[in-house]
This record gives sequence, structure tokens and C-alpha cells, in this order.
Amino acid sequence: MTEALNFLVTNRIPRLALTRFMGWFSRIEQPLVSRLSLLAWRTFADLRLEEAKKTRFSSLHDCFVRELKPGARPADPDPAVLTSPCDAIVGAGGTMEGTRVFQIKGSFYSLQDLIGERDTAGFENGTYVTLRITSSMYHRFHAPHDCRVGPVTYFSGDAWNVNPPALKRVEKLFCKNERALIRTRLERSGHEVLLVPVAAVLVASIRLRFLDVALNLRYRGPNFIACDARFGKGEEMGWFEHGSTILVFAPRGFTLLAREGSVIRAGKPLMRLAA
Repeated sequence: MTEALNFLVTNRIPRLALTRFMGWFSRIEQPLVSRLSLLAWRTFADLRLEEAKKTRFSSLHDCFVRELKPGARPADPDPAVLTSPCDAIVGAGGTMEGTRVFQIKGSFYSLQDLIGERDTAGFENGTYVTLRITSSMYHRFHAPHDCRVGPVTYFSGDAWNVNPPALKRVEKLFCKNERALIRTRLERSGHEVLLVPVAAVLVASIRLRFLDVALNLRYRGPNFIACDARFGKGEEMGWFEHGSTILVFAPRGFTLLAREGSVIRAGKPLMRLAA
């Protein structure tokens, strides 16, 4: 009953219109609006700001995209470990069945549908994990290893909620929502690892430090964005404007270290690299 109500309240609404409204409202820099918004947020979520670099926020958006104090998310230095790119609750993960990926128990999607490409050479029977960022968590994401980032593919899509009730009810949800495909090549091993940030209701905006455009519902293309950037392990890559999900895909032979249902922080061991 509670799950069904959650799904109705957060999905059977004008999702895109409400998301655009939230994008506008969250940027209002008026002290009273900011204070009341943060008070309401704290009332309904476990919002903890002791690690934030700032102690005062000019708007709700300013708090959403907050940076942390230096050293708050150190990356595991082991070169054989791929670290978590973000703070998250660990969702479905493990070994893909060919290119079939489980969204949640009893529901799945294909890697081809998610990334919009037929060629998935190197990822068949690979390792994947779903990392769900809740509204109160730290919303920035970081490089999981020393890597080089190639072209980014942006998909303008819907804004379904990405919580468990929605994942159970909306088939191939991740393939329908707004998202970006970030291809990374690990510097030392040469392995290719895919990061797919997926936006959601109230949060249809993804920012990447190495691109000069905001990827959001108002940005329609080009869908293929050329770029070439290098990142050190743990270096910030971008952020969401609220909470959402990052999907991580690695080649066959990588071992998932995180347990489903656990909470993981950016920089903590996520996978062990293939030999």
C-alpha cells in the first residue's frame, strides 16, 4: 500500500513540468525562501551538512550541489580497485546475462537499449552495479580510477522516479529517462568502463566538468558530444542537480565488491579489476 502510494505521488504527476518548475524554484536566492525550503527538506529527509564546505547556502540549489570539505572522500589508492564514483545505496548488481541487465528482481533491460548502440563488444557477461543517490546525499560524482574520457552521448528522455517502487512498475525505466553515456578508458590497465548517470523526477539536469553545456531537458543536442579529458582517481567529474542514479558497467572478469542494499561512499572500493 505504501509503495503504491509512493509511486502514484512521485510518478502520476506532470513529471517534466514539475521538474522544470523545481529547477527554477531551487535557484531562488531569497533568504526566507531558502531557509524555509531547507527546513522542509530536513523534515522529510536525513539531510546532513557537517561535511559541506559551506555553512550557509544562498538557495536550495546551492545546497543540492554542495561541495564537501577537502579530504572528505579520499579514493582508495589500490590500483587493482575501481572505486565508487558517488555516495549511494547499492542496488542491483553482479554479472550480466550476455547483455541483459537486471533493473530490480523480476525486471530487466538490455545494455544496447540503455546506451543506444548495437555494438557492446567487451561487455557481454560483464559486471555492473546500480548506485542510487537519494535526495539528501552528496550529489557530485568522481572518477572511479585514473582514466581518460572520450565522447559523451546524451539522451533526452523522461523523468520517472528511480526509487524501488518505480523500478518495479516501469519496464526498462533507465532506458526511458534522461541520461548520459560517459566512456572511460582506465589509464593503467586499458579496460573500458562505462558510467551512465540517469536523471529523474525533479532532477533532470546533469553537469559534467569537462563540457561547457548543461545536459538537461531543454538541451536537445547534438546527442553525440566530442571531448577528450583526463581524470585522476577520485577527481570530481560532475554533479546532479538533485538525487538520482549512476550505472557502472565493466568488462567480464571484474568482481563486484559492494553488497546490494548497503550504503557506499565515493572513493570506497566498488569492483576489483580483471587480471
